[in-house]
Amino acid sequence: MSRVFIISSNTAIDPYPVYPLGMAVVAGILQQAGHQVMQHDCLAQGADPQLLKEKIRRFAPHVIALSLRNIDNVDSFSGDAGWFLHAARELVASLRLISPVPIVVGGPALTIMPEAIADYLQVDHAIVGEAERSFPELMAALECGETLPRVIQRGHPVSGDEFGCPLYDPQLVGFYHHHSGMLNLQTKRGCPYRCSYCSYPHLEGGKFRVRDPRQVVDELKRLKSDHGTNHVFFTDSVFNDPKGEYLQLVEEILGADLDLKWSAFFRPQGFGRQELKLMKRAGLYALELGTDAASDITLAGINKGLTFDEVIEVNNACIKERLPAAHFVMFGVPDETQATVTEGLENMKALGESVVFAFSGIRILPEAPLLRRAISDGVIAADTPLLKPVYYFSPQVDRQWMEEHITAAFAKDRHRIFPPSEGLLRMTAMKGFGFVGLMWDRLIRFPRDTAVE
Repeated sequence: MSRVFIISSNTAIDPYPVYPLGMAVVAGILQQAGHQVMQHDCLAQGADPQLLKEKIRRFAPHVIALSLRNIDNVDSFSGDAGWFLHAARELVASLRLISPVPIVVGGPALTIMPEAIADYLQVDHAIVGEAERSFPELMAALECGETLPRVIQRGHPVSGDEFGCPLYDPQLVGFYHHHSGMLNLQTKRGCPYRCSYCSYPHLEGGKFRVRDPRQVVDELKRLKSDHGTNHVFFTDSVFNDPKGEYLQLVEEILGADLDLKWSAFFRPQGFGRQELKLMKRAGLYALELGTDAASDITLAGINKGLTFDEVIEVNNACIKERLPAAHFVMFGVPDETQATVTEGLENMKALGESVVFAFSGIRILPEAPLLRRAISDGVIAADTPLLKPVYYFSPQVDRQWMEEHITAAFAKDRHRIFPPSEGLLRMTAMKGFGFVGLMWDRLIRFPRDTAVE
């Protein structure tokens, strides 16, 4: 069997440091297949070539694997500073000087544009999609000396019960406990919704593949017993599925009496106080909501499949249950006009004590339906390269006017954050006072008369 040195290249900390779950899953898969693995996290441990050289020299790997989480930070204000592939390319170049072994890249960022990213990074092989089957198969082929293509296309998706179990590194766990106060876990993959800008259906498939709740709870037990973890973020594309299977997991967590606090990313539709009460009893302490747009017209423009009244209904239920909620909202989306911007900013007021993170424009990705809309609207040409960030802005509204109005509307409200860099400034300040975790939830102070009935 082989030795594999796995590197997580992510160094982004906005809005908080996130444990490299993808690397941990790959490490667990390879170890289960009989390979030796060593994990290195560029955020927690740095990307200094001398450090990497020494670790690689001692471990003497047969293969180096690079986990690529994001292409960029999807913030239209960032410019080249928000583009992560240049640093990844430099890292690959450094690794070439350190070791002659094959370099393999994988991860969600790679799967969005596999050929373009593999070419840009100049790696030997790129694994598209899930690694549970493809990575062990790649290792077996390399050990046999087979000639393989640069890009290894995805095979059949694995079922929920076949997801790889993460191999958490105790040293890295300590870093993330200290700097973010939580670890991550996945309870399902896939997304059945067809939001026009989103890459999740392309990355993970167009339906939910749900893990057995007992498997998830077993992993939660291990996180608590082996690593002392008290807070977890579930990294599903959407935690609440329309069939209500997420509630089976919630019941399993309740029955296990784990005494864990958790949060997740929710679709603001189809649940209310009854579900929130149950989840709160099971440890839910805050919700991140994929609201995405600020008016019915713009929600329809991105094919969100919900109305703003539904958003308000979920939001009000959160407030009544005294559960902090954060909405992520984009302006400048298809069908945005001055009128919808004005309406959207009024709608933001209706969210009350909840936090709103606002973004300007939408990152255009190759497999997302938004690309066709951007071409038909004349926002980009059909042959526009998308490796570096390109954003959709509605041609029906002036960007400068829109951003000035968002800034003015959010200026005096601690719950409203725009541009995105403002959020990082606030979180950094809070870290300076010793806070960890989501941190945005600490911006919320529920009135005393907002009592749970």
